Amino acid sequence: MARAPQQEKVSFGTRLKQIGTVFAFTAKRDRWFVPLVAAAVLLPLALTVVAAVAWGWMWLPVGLMLALLGALVVLNLRSNAAMMNEAEGKPGAAASILQSMRGDWRVTPAVSSTTQFDMVHLVIGRPGVILLGEGHPQRVRGLLGQEKKRLVKVIGSAPLYDYLIGTGEGELSIRKLRMTLMKLPRNLTGKDVNALDKRLTALSARPQVPKGSIPKNMRPPRSTMRGMRPR
Repeated sequence: MARAPQQEKVSFGTRLKQIGTVFAFTAKRDRWFVPLVAAAVLLPLALTVVAAVAWGWMWLPVGLMLALLGALVVLNLRSNAAMMNEAEGKPGAAASILQSMRGDWRVTPAVSSTTQFDMVHLVIGRPGVILLGEGHPQRVRGLLGQEKKRLVKVIGSAPLYDYLIGTGEGELSIRKLRMTLMKLPRNLTGKDVNALDKRLTALSARPQVPKGSIPKNMRPPRSTMRGMRPR
C-alpha cells in the first residue's frame, strides 16, 4: 500500500490563528453564533463558581475545561453550517468539501465539464468509484452518462455510484454529501483503492484522438508524406 504523505506539524500559534479565522468567518454569517458561544462558556463557569463555593475551588479547572469544550463544540457545529451555506450553489463546492474529508478519498475535480460550469468530479475511495455532478440537471446527466460509459470498461468489479448535487427531487443536497458517502459500504481494501487509482490515472493520461477526418490545416505537407514512403 502506498504510504500517505507526512503532514507538517502545525504550531500552537498557527492553530490559534486558524481558529480565529474560522470564528470571524462564522460570526459574520451566523447571527446566533456569538450568543451561543457566550452561553456555552458562561453557563459552565457559573455552575463552577457555585460548585467552588460549596465544595472548594478545586472545581475551577474543571469548569474552565468545560467552558472551552463547549465553545469548541459550538464553533465546530455552527462553522460547518456556515460553510455549507456559503458553498451551496457554487461550482466545484462538492469537490472542495470532499477534499477536506477525513479518510482515504482520492478526488479529481472536473474530469468532465462544459462552458456553462456544469462539471463531474471523480472520487475513488473504499466504497468504490463515485461520480458527483454539479450544474444544470439535464446537461449534468449527460456528462454523468458519458463518464459512466468511459469508466465501466476500466474499473472491473468495483462498485460505481453517481450523484447529482442539488436541491431538486432525486438530487443529493450538498449538506448531506459527507454523511451519504460515509455511510456507503466499504467494498474495497486499501490495496484495491491504490490499484484502481493507478488504472484511472493512466486512463486520464491517454491522449484523446478526435473522431472524424483530420482537418486540412492539421495534415502534414505532401512533400513530407512522400519522403516517408518506403523506396
